[in-house]
Amino acid sequence: MHALPIAIVLAMFAQVNPTDHENVRIATFNIWELTEAKLDQTNKNGTGSNRQLKGAAEIIQRTRPDILLINEIDVGNGDTSYARRFCRRYLEVSQNGQTPISYPEIFADEVNTGTPSGFDLDNDGRSNGPGDALGYGRYVGQYGMTVVSRFPIDRKNVRTFRTLSWTKMPNALIPDGNDNKPTWFSREEADALPLSSKSHWDVPIQIGTETIHLLCSHPTPPIFDGKEDRNGRRNFDEIRFWADYISGGKDAAYIVDDQGRTGPLASSAKFVILGDLNADPNKDPAAYGQPAIQLLLGHTKIKDGVSKLTDARTCDFGRIDYVLPSSDLNVTDSGVFWPKTNDPLRQLVQRRESSSDHRLVWVDIKPPSN
Repeated sequence: MHALPIAIVLAMFAQVNPTDHENVRIATFNIWELTEAKLDQTNKNGTGSNRQLKGAAEIIQRTRPDILLINEIDVGNGDTSYARRFCRRYLEVSQNGQTPISYPEIFADEVNTGTPSGFDLDNDGRSNGPGDALGYGRYVGQYGMTVVSRFPIDRKNVRTFRTLSWTKMPNALIPDGNDNKPTWFSREEADALPLSSKSHWDVPIQIGTETIHLLCSHPTPPIFDGKEDRNGRRNFDEIRFWADYISGGKDAAYIVDDQGRTGPLASSAKFVILGDLNADPNKDPAAYGQPAIQLLLGHTKIKDGVSKLTDARTCDFGRIDYVLPSSDLNVTDSGVFWPKTNDPLRQLVQRRESSSDHRLVWVDIKPPSN
């Protein structure tokens, strides 16, 4: 690797002052199965050699988000070392001539994927398969999440909701046989099952004198089940959680975080909901009154910054990845990294092995004035 000019090195590692930038770019990127095994593929210099991760890193270097949520990254028991390896071995190394980028702030935490439940949750006659975990996964921390940021994270005020029981949500759709719902989970299984298939996070980011709350999640895909629709029901309620969290009032009375604090997001708080929500506004059925994502897209406190795009798809299926700012934020631009067929950069998204089966989605906001 060639030595970089000192000015580039200093810019890579410095935290951002919002007064130095016209916009702050916030993005989400589901990087297909960003596993420890892929991260540990290196060359003799110790830099990353996995072709897929190099492609994903090039996309990040080209779009240059100031704040980024990564979905589908291994996190073990909430370990940031996986994200640090991705930053050090890929993002901080020039990919195809692009300027490296560094994120001094990293947040990761435990997720439910791969965590044994002790129950036969998929009713296949055994209790030790990936479908029996609290969130589908072959090992603990698979399909996790990580926030990387060039702005400071207010760690003392982070809230996580990994352990909130699904049954605590009023009128939850959990198929436990109550209220004419299908009987799939026994009472003991329903009581043990959390709402989040991974987790729900409220991660406050300090931008100048203002705080923006990143509301991060990765709900289960609403497929891979049967007529009971246990995954579709969970997806709907995982998305509904954010609608309740930002609405407040009686809709949010059930909310308690993993730190023991109760209640919703403060009504005056600025926020951005982001992640792979596994929900499309047009292709998903309205089995429970409306497509799940309409709970957010139709919410009065949310501004859909990507809706202006002619094509807002974020994967071949449709639009399932989102960056949704609160309506009091000044959105100046937005986009999905999906080069057109005749663009030389198209090779970065030709197949999932090129970078991912999802596309990076970003929104620019004008920094709050100091």
